Amino acid sequence: MNIEGACDCHIHVYEEGYPLAASATFTPPPAPASAYREVQHALGFSRAIVVQPTGYGFDNRCTLAAIAQLGDGAGGIAVVPPDVCDDELQRLHDAGIRGVRFMMLAGGVLPWDVLTDMAARIAPMGWNINLQLDGHTLPQHEAMLARLCSKLVIDHLGKFLAPVTPESEGFASLCRLLDGPRCWVKLSAPYESSRNGAPDFDDVSWLVRTLSTRFPERCVWASNWPHPNVKRVLDDARMLDWMTRLVQSDETRRKILVDNPAELYRF
Repeated sequence: MNIEGACDCHIHVYEEGYPLAASATFTPPPAPASAYREVQHALGFSRAIVVQPTGYGFDNRCTLAAIAQLGDGAGGIAVVPPDVCDDELQRLHDAGIRGVRFMMLAGGVLPWDVLTDMAARIAPMGWNINLQLDGHTLPQHEAMLARLCSKLVIDHLGKFLAPVTPESEGFASLCRLLDGPRCWVKLSAPYESSRNGAPDFDDVSWLVRTLSTRFPERCVWASNWPHPNVKRVLDDARMLDWMTRLVQSDETRRKILVDNPAELYRF
């Protein structure tokens, strides 16, 4: 595609030499930063956000090494303990970290009851809360999420783990959050929600069409490379093409791939 400044907003890196945490739910295959560099080149992208894998728990060393290896145009999302000190947050910021990951599914290590306080601590740094959950549970947490003073980024089309329709309460909750001033959503990993599967993911493709039309300034794209714990091989270029074909205009595509990530992650 070769769009100058395009950003892949969610990748994971797994390197030898970094032990998995006790909370890890699976053993990932090797996925070094050098291998992602080839994917990035094939996509024609120049920016990437390395998201701390659940398998490494609070040990961000692999993610930080990947950011350093990928160089200019790379940033990251860390996982930090609730009592992390200010000096450590600043060290992470200087190393390229721009948010804290809250995984509310298997393998996550940060609970709901620390999210609000963490958001307040990271907001002055311009960081975001990177949230992954079953989108059908959003109504239970919507009021709290809407009050956050930090940016909020919701993973993978909301990651609805049961069939979702435009009338679903979870989808309505997602839209209300996106109507607010500080929420974004990743138009990524349709295979996490789709029952119909590749290549068209036609039971969730309406999410991309609707979200990109209603909230063009609040959408970003991600490959989710190397698609952890997904059994089938996925072609990242085809996944990108799937998203871009569902978006109505070149202007919106540029917002999703370039402008929105630049604002969100402060490139």
